[in-house]
Amino acid sequence: MKIKNQLKLSFMSIAENVALARVAVAAFAAQLDFTLEDIEEIKVAVSEAVSNCIIHGYENDPNRTVNIICTIYDDVLEILVEDEGKGIADISKALQPAFSTDPERMGLGFTFMQSFMDKVDVKSALNKGTTVTMLKRPQNAAAAVCEEN
Repeated sequence: MKIKNQLKLSFMSIAENVALARVAVAAFAAQLDFTLEDIEEIKVAVSEAVSNCIIHGYENDPNRTVNIICTIYDDVLEILVEDEGKGIADISKALQPAFSTDPERMGLGFTFMQSFMDKVDVKSALNKGTTVTMLKRPQNAAAAVCEEN
């Protein structure tokens, strides 16, 4: 797939930057033919991924960095959200609805990401960090692919 455009964003791991990430990725995603509902879903997925980095990966240490790389290919948006935090011990367990290492949290972050994006992939290594890769196609592009097959 040929890269049409790319955005790289790095910011401190503070809660105030969740909104920054949402807005930046939404503005970037708007280059594709997404509906307003799609854009809202992308914003929620990004919020959840970034919040996971800050809360779980870095345990609210404000002096760490969250990285986002958004890439537009022909008809797909790819969003990578990564941290260099503590990592996830058991990814399959972490992907279960209502699972959280923090009893104050609902544990629905990955559930929201999976329901709002076309594909979610999680890679993690203990004490090295986590990368969440999310893909989303505009509905008309996804329909065109289905019609071709």
